[in-house]
Amino acid sequence: MITDPLFYAAAIPALLVFGISKAGFGTGLGILAVPLIALTIPASQAAAIMLPILCVMDLAALWAYRGQWSRENMKIMLPDGFAGIVLGALTFRYVNEAGLKIMLGAIAIGFLLQRWLGKASLAESTKPAPGKGYFWSALSGYTSTLAHAGGPPMSIYLLPQKMDKALLVGTTVVFFAIVNYIKIIPYTLLGLFDSSNLATSAGLAPVGLLGIFCGVWFRKTIPELLFYRLCYAFLFVAGMKLLYDGLSKLI
Repeated sequence: MITDPLFYAAAIPALLVFGISKAGFGTGLGILAVPLIALTIPASQAAAIMLPILCVMDLAALWAYRGQWSRENMKIMLPDGFAGIVLGALTFRYVNEAGLKIMLGAIAIGFLLQRWLGKASLAESTKPAPGKGYFWSALSGYTSTLAHAGGPPMSIYLLPQKMDKALLVGTTVVFFAIVNYIKIIPYTLLGLFDSSNLATSAGLAPVGLLGIFCGVWFRKTIPELLFYRLCYAFLFVAGMKLLYDGLSKLI
């Protein structure tokens, strides 16, 4: 088990933010967690420690949003989400992390600029679309496998549909719960789990659960219009963070 206090100084707030984002907004703010933890340990180890915690958090979030998810979207999202996981597992050792983050950040910012400055209004809604859904869910499964960064692609697909906020968050919760439990297989085959990492995960799991409970409370308290504005704002923060992390590794 990791004993470095600097690690926990980074991991505890990172997990709280991840839990609040996951259960409260269903958006990509959780991508801040791995980079923050990776300030103190290698990024691959940070991802390995995060995954068991995410699986525990998923159980609590699934209970909180039981029955509140879009079956129509799930039929579209899951098959290509699985394909993204497989591709991510096959390329885990070879992907340029900086390039991946720059691509994700640019996509997120480009989507937001199109929504904010283009013809599309934040008040307009779209319908579930297989073409878009296949692409964004595959990208989400892929980036989730590599860096637990599947939130921004999924937000780009789901946010324009303007679903009820509980349905939106519940749909992302169900999707990523399935994705995370499947990711255990490639993570195990890649040798990312060891006794120290698993013990550290067990010690930090209650922090993640606290974040989930806080997120559910926020979602119930915040009005829907403000909820969607915050979701887009968090996606912007996530996109900028991804761009910054990627570009800083190239400079």
